[in-house]
Amino acid sequence: MNVKELLVKQIAAYPEKPAIIFEGQHITFAQLKEPSFRLANYLYGVRIRKPDRVALFLSNIPEAVYSYIAVFCAGLTLVPLDFMLTEEEIIDILNHCEAKILITQPKKDINLMNIKNACSSLKEIIVCKERVRGCLLWDEVLAHSVDTEPKVELKDSDISSLFYTSGSTGNPKGVMLSYKHLDNPVDTIHHFLGISEKDIFLTGGVPFSHIGGLDYILLMLRFASTMVLMERFHPLEFLKNIEKYKVTIFCIVPAMYVAILSLKEYDYYELTSLRYAAVFGAPSSPELLKKFHRSCPKAILLNGWGMTETAAPNTYSPPDGKAIDSIGSFGFRMEAKVVDEKGNALLYGETGELLVKGEGVMVCYYKAPQMTQAVLTGDGWFRTGDVAYCKDGLFYLVGRKKDMIKVAGEIVFSAEVEEKMQRHPNIKEVAVIGFPDELRGEVPKAFIVTKNGEPIDLGELKEFLKIHLAHFKIPHYFEYMSALPKNRVGKIDKQALQRNSKAANLKRPAKE
Repeated sequence: MNVKELLVKQIAAYPEKPAIIFEGQHITFAQLKEPSFRLANYLYGVRIRKPDRVALFLSNIPEAVYSYIAVFCAGLTLVPLDFMLTEEEIIDILNHCEAKILITQPKKDINLMNIKNACSSLKEIIVCKERVRGCLLWDEVLAHSVDTEPKVELKDSDISSLFYTSGSTGNPKGVMLSYKHLDNPVDTIHHFLGISEKDIFLTGGVPFSHIGGLDYILLMLRFASTMVLMERFHPLEFLKNIEKYKVTIFCIVPAMYVAILSLKEYDYYELTSLRYAAVFGAPSSPELLKKFHRSCPKAILLNGWGMTETAAPNTYSPPDGKAIDSIGSFGFRMEAKVVDEKGNALLYGETGELLVKGEGVMVCYYKAPQMTQAVLTGDGWFRTGDVAYCKDGLFYLVGRKKDMIKVAGEIVFSAEVEEKMQRHPNIKEVAVIGFPDELRGEVPKAFIVTKNGEPIDLGELKEFLKIHLAHFKIPHYFEYMSALPKNRVGKIDKQALQRNSKAANLKRPAKE
C-alpha cells in the first residue's frame, strides 16, 4: 500500500469531505495533508531513512492519525506502542527495535527524559499538546517543515510496521509486516462488506496501536470513508455517536457488547444506519449478539477472525446469520486447515489447532528467529494457537491452546464454559481460568460479574450449570468481582486474573 498516493488521490477527489470526526470537530481530507506531509518531511529531513523505526506512544487523537500517515508517507517503519504501557515496557520495546524517533503526548507516570536517557538509539522525542523539557514540541516541528509531497520511493517488500503483541519485560515480540501487508485488511474487509465513500466507521476506542485500530485509518485512505474517532470506549457515547453521525460499520470485542447491553438506555437510540456490526478478538456468545441485534435489526451481524500475525481481519461468518458462531471460511487470499499435535490434517468435525497460510501471514518476529520458527512452518503455514474444527466448509473456534484446562486428563476449554455461564440471567460477564488442584492437576475457576452486584446462590448456580455442562467442566471455584480487568483493546485480561487469584478469597461449591 502506498499511503502517500492514496492521500493525494482522496484530497483531489474529496477535499471537503470529513475524513475524521473527533469530539465534534470535522477534519477534511484536504486538512489531513499539511500536518501529515510536514511531519513526513521533517522525519526525512533529519536523515531518518527506511528501514529506520519511528515509535508512536499516543492515544486515539487526530495527531495520532497524522503521525501514522506521516511515517508511511516517509517510507519508514512504524512501531505503535499501546498507550497503557508502563515506562519500563516502553524502554524495553524502544531498545529492542532501536527506534530513532518517539512521537508521544504527556502522560502521568511516564517520564520522557528517563526514556530518552535509557534509549541510546533515540535521536528525538516529539511531544504533542504541551512543552516538555528536553523534547521537541509538535507545533514547532511542523512549523519548521514543509507540506510538499514527500519524495520517497517505496517497495511492497519494505517493512511498514512492527506490532509488539507482548510488552513483557525482557521478552518483547515484534510482528513484522511489509507495506504489502497493509493491503490485506482493507481488501479483506472490502471483499466481505463492500466498502465505499458513503461508509462511516466508528472506532469505539479500539487503539491505533492494535492492527484493528490501524485498519480504520487504512480504510479511510483507501475508500474515502469517514472515521468517527473516539479516544477511549464509553458505551453511552458509542451509541450516541452511531445515532448522531449515522454510523454504518463498527467492529468491537465481546466485552464492549456486554458494556453496551448493560446500559438501561441501549435500546432507546436510533441505530438504523448500521450496515454491519462485527465482533473480534475472542470467542463470542451468539446470544449476546442476537440481543444486540434487536436494536438494529437491519444490520448484518458478523463474527470475524484474524491476528496481528496475519494482518487481520482474514475472514467473517456468513452474512445470513445462520452460523454466527462460526468464523466463516478462508477463501479470500488465505487457506486454513486443522491439525493434530503431530501436524497431521484432521477430518471435518475433528478438533485440533488452526493453521493458516496466505498473503496475510507476517514476515517474521523481529530479531526472534526461534519464536518465528515455533509458529511458521517451512512451507508457510502459521500456527495460530487457536483450537478449532471445520464443519460444512465453515470454521468454528473452540478456544486458545493456552486456555485449555486439563482436569484429571479431561480437556476443558475456557471459552465453552464462559459461553454457557453467560446464559445465566444474572451473569453480566464471566471469565474462566485453570486453577491448581492437588487431586486433578487443575480445575476451572470462574470470575463473575453479576447484573445486580450480588453473588448468585451457590446451589442455584450449580443446578443451572449441571444443565449446560458436563460435571468436569463446571468450575470448582467462584470469585465475584465488580468488574473484570481489561486490556487496552477491551479483551478480558486473564493474565491479570491469574496473578491476582488467591485461594483465600475463593468460594467453593459443595461436592457432588
